Amino acid sequence: MTATEPGQPDDPQEWLRRARSNLTRARARLPNVYLEDLCFDAKQAAEKAVKAVYLALAMRPPRTHNLGVLLLGVEELGVEVPNDLRAVASLTQYAVIARYPSPRGPVSDEEHRQAVSLAEAMLAWAERTVGDMPAQNG
Repeated sequence: MTATEPGQPDDPQEWLRRARSNLTRARARLPNVYLEDLCFDAKQAAEKAVKAVYLALAMRPPRTHNLGVLLLGVEELGVEVPNDLRAVASLTQYAVIARYPSPRGPVSDEEHRQAVSLAEAMLAWAERTVGDMPAQNG
């Protein structure tokens, strides 16, 4: 059997590339773009990054958008998640509040900066973690 072909849905590197794409959009401050939308992209970057770790372990990621559940699952598979990354779970809130008008009010500049920072940390961790794993055979 051969290793996963690049660009395929089970290719962890493809998931990391897509996470980088979301993170690039999350960092962009363009006119008429809601910070909520940028925080959603930060959340997506973190989610795709952690799902890349599952795929590098030759495991199908759970069908959830809850970052806390995803991190717990990775730990149950024997991958150490640094304590400072646990705050990434807070990005799960942007899966919903970013997509629709919300009585919560607008996301602040500080919330946006924090969301991007957390997504950057998650992506960096996932890239190191996936890079440290031997290539899985299909």
